[in-house]
Amino acid sequence: MNALDSRTDEELMNLCVEGSEEAFGELVKRYKPRIVSVIYRYINDPIRAQEIAQEVFVRVYVHREKYRRTARFSTWIFTIALNLTKNEIRHRVRHSRVMSLDALKEIGSSVGFFLRDRSKGPEEKLEERELQEVVGSAIAELPTKYRDAVILRDIEGLSYEEVGEILSVPGGTVRSRINRGRLILKKKLEPYVS
Repeated sequence: MNALDSRTDEELMNLCVEGSEEAFGELVKRYKPRIVSVIYRYINDPIRAQEIAQEVFVRVYVHREKYRRTARFSTWIFTIALNLTKNEIRHRVRHSRVMSLDALKEIGSSVGFFLRDRSKGPEEKLEERELQEVVGSAIAELPTKYRDAVILRDIEGLSYEEVGEILSVPGGTVRSRINRGRLILKKKLEPYVS
């Protein structure tokens, strides 16, 4: 355990602003898997998700002086990640010949990583993989405002307050979007849940 392990994200970011590369490295270690996961859920491209995550950390480092010391670091970094991901989606749609909701849904499809792979037999693994695809497709079909809220809250485990800050909506709206998203998912997944 090093001395930075016990520091909060905000303390690490303050050290980073002061020039500590070790503090920045610790933030990358803490957040990279989660950032890659969020991006992947939107674009379904693991290599591109890694590249965009790299850009997120480049922006955090380059713009570290702009970090508001009163803000939560997690909110700031997830906002950057979501903005860069949405730029990627817009770029893909703009450069494809099809400008439709179906294209956006395809880009937003998240087929893996929703359920953890446990040590099971081949048949159970196949069933779980199929369920992952169904759940991923159901999430991808959610309207964007509900999908964003559900992914950030239920999959990434952010607080309602953090989700509200990232999406720039009040707490009541966050709760409403999450509840509505969950209801839509429940209805879509009813045939698969006994």
